[in-house]
Amino acid sequence: MMTRILKGIERVGNKLPDVTTLFLYALLLSIVLSCVLSYVDFPYHLINPDGSQGDKIAIKSFIYLPNLLDLLVNSVKNFINFPPLAITLVVAMGIGMAEYSGFLRVAISKIAFLTPKKLVVPIVLLISVASHLVGDGAYVFLMPISAMLFLSAGRHPVAGIATAFAGLAGGFSASFTPSIIDPIMQKLTQNASHIIDPSYQINVLCNYFVSLGGVVGVVLGCWWVCEKIIDPFLKKNLPIDREYDSEELKYISEAEQKAFRYAMVGLILFVGLIALLAYPKDSLLRGANGSLTSGDSVMMKAFVPLMFAFFTIPSFIFGKVTKAFPTFKEVFDSMTQSLKSLIGFITFCFVCGQFLYVFNNSNLSKLIAIAGADCLKALALPSGITILGIILLTAILNLFITSATSKWAVLAPIFVPMLMLLGISPELTQASFRVSDSAINVVTPLFAFYPLIISYCQKYCSKTGVGTLSSIMLPYSLMLLFTLTATLYLFWWFGIPLGFESQYIYTKG
Repeated sequence: MMTRILKGIERVGNKLPDVTTLFLYALLLSIVLSCVLSYVDFPYHLINPDGSQGDKIAIKSFIYLPNLLDLLVNSVKNFINFPPLAITLVVAMGIGMAEYSGFLRVAISKIAFLTPKKLVVPIVLLISVASHLVGDGAYVFLMPISAMLFLSAGRHPVAGIATAFAGLAGGFSASFTPSIIDPIMQKLTQNASHIIDPSYQINVLCNYFVSLGGVVGVVLGCWWVCEKIIDPFLKKNLPIDREYDSEELKYISEAEQKAFRYAMVGLILFVGLIALLAYPKDSLLRGANGSLTSGDSVMMKAFVPLMFAFFTIPSFIFGKVTKAFPTFKEVFDSMTQSLKSLIGFITFCFVCGQFLYVFNNSNLSKLIAIAGADCLKALALPSGITILGIILLTAILNLFITSATSKWAVLAPIFVPMLMLLGISPELTQASFRVSDSAINVVTPLFAFYPLIISYCQKYCSKTGVGTLSSIMLPYSLMLLFTLTATLYLFWWFGIPLGFESQYIYTKG
């Protein structure tokens, strides 16, 4: 039954145009809608940070010549500033060096040797959940590594990519450690709570315990999906373009063993140097509050170049010892080769950057978010069902608006005060939003990294399309939504704190 459903989704999805063309259509549709809806007087208002009623939502027409010229003038900036672009290109060059020098293959072989085949799925999931700490850069390096790990265990490489994708996306609501998104969410939630109660304070780790508890459901649930549904489905329905010998992947020559030892010494010295520089409380790598993970810290701002160095330093040493990199020409050639496979992704970034500019600046995104929230408010449901409504509404919105901070910036001033008046705490409201925000990213083609994930899959199965990826990610998405929601309700039912200084019920104190 499940196989027929997945095949049906794949068949329908692969009849759709490629992702770049879909975003081109979305751009054109947004322009047309902005024109049509600019003549409509909507009853919805923005809410100012101080709690006062803001201006009415007014749709800006991008067929109106000044706005169209504005799009034209900003088109290059929209492309260059598209968040995944720089991260992907820089980290991909580092991975290219690691791959073409042979360092990545040997490192994976070492990991595979230490990892029992039966445990490769949970190991990949645990690594994926932990990798959310590095932000969007994890989408670039984690997928090819997971594919090779699955290959070395005799499994389908696309199943490895899908599992890592699910674990990484789920990691934004189920994690071992805080991440850069936590202070951003906390600030937006706290500002929204001040609309009702100016004295209300929210701890930046107010959802940490429920996030930590969610790791269990994410790992066990996605492990079951991979073992019982996705890996068998892919082996039967998505043949790999060429055969890979798992034992050959694990073979390491004497020269490679020697090179790997030197490379690891170099990597340890590099990591040790960073740790030494970061240790002092007044380190230049820390933020104003002394944190290494705050948004204003040099550590976070420089994370992409540090990630680049993390891959290139051991790869360069490895390539020099094995003579894979006799000159710098081979080093730069390896980077160039890694970028060739991203040409399609670069084109996508240009089109998607223009779509997001029109979608956000026309106020279409705000209209969709506020109209949905207003509808939920009008239903006036009990607390338990209201929270479920927040989760489901966020899931629907996330199919179209995948940026968590963009959605929460609009929704927090609506959801937080609305639910505070119903006796629901801001901490619980934020937690319910984060549940479905991460679960749905893996299944929507509008997610910014979708074309990149597809390109990694096509390295092994050239026939992979939008429908293929969406179909294999759907069971993961449903599992993530179920397990993260169940975790939240279990914490609520047993009264386990959501995080530090958190509560479920809001009472004006």
